[in-house]
Amino acid sequence: MTAPEGVAGVFDRAADTYDDVGVPWFEPIALGLVEELAVQPGERVLDIGCGRGAALRPLALATGPTGHALGIDLAPRMVERTAEDLRGLPQVEVRVGDARAPAVPAASFDVVASSLVLFFMPDPPAALRAWVALLVPGGRIGITTFGTQDGRWSELDGAFTAYLPPAMLDARTSGLRGPFASDEAMEELLVDAGVGGVRTVHGTVTAAFRDAEHYLAFTWSHGQRGMWEAVPAAERPAVRTLLLERLDPFRDGDGAIRLEQEVRYTLGQA
Repeated sequence: MTAPEGVAGVFDRAADTYDDVGVPWFEPIALGLVEELAVQPGERVLDIGCGRGAALRPLALATGPTGHALGIDLAPRMVERTAEDLRGLPQVEVRVGDARAPAVPAASFDVVASSLVLFFMPDPPAALRAWVALLVPGGRIGITTFGTQDGRWSELDGAFTAYLPPAMLDARTSGLRGPFASDEAMEELLVDAGVGGVRTVHGTVTAAFRDAEHYLAFTWSHGQRGMWEAVPAAERPAVRTLLLERLDPFRDGDGAIRLEQEVRYTLGQA
């Protein structure tokens, strides 16, 4: 998964179960971003890397029938499923599109939103400059990345480490290094892209799993699928066993497993 096309393949294969295994994750994260962007009726909104519509749906509802909400994603199956899900909202359009350089006119949107996408870009500063260029003067941009991580995520992800290529663009590894390592670095990225009034807001999302099997289903349903696919098929049972061993001490009194993740919202105006 060393190029956006590789990322697209992973998400294409995950599309049918993406955000649909009974673990509220992308939706609560996206709703925090939508709330901060405060979209108004009639505005034109672009959701970059829209996935299964976690942000696109509430953005479209906020802009209303007089507005327009465009979602782009590099994974064709993701676009197909999202278009089906949102077909009852005439103000919504969903297209296959490359987040590195969205094929839309410059200065054509009031709001650009992107949730948990920027750290997949091979050149995040260049991608961000391209996104800012799509805003009208005074338009708003909001980016979601990960903040402080519950250390147990790292312990679980470590089960895959021996199999991952160095350039694997996983959201919880690349997404916590470089400019994604701090609020200040993220804010600097936006400032360098020409964004003013930059601010940071934090939230927390809890991933609640009924049991270990529920956690394993979750790992196959989003970008982490790429980690599984990096493991030779013959060795996946051993990784599964290791994950089950590591999950056992994490159980609460009711047998459930709850892992927290801080979410960072970086926002500003063109």
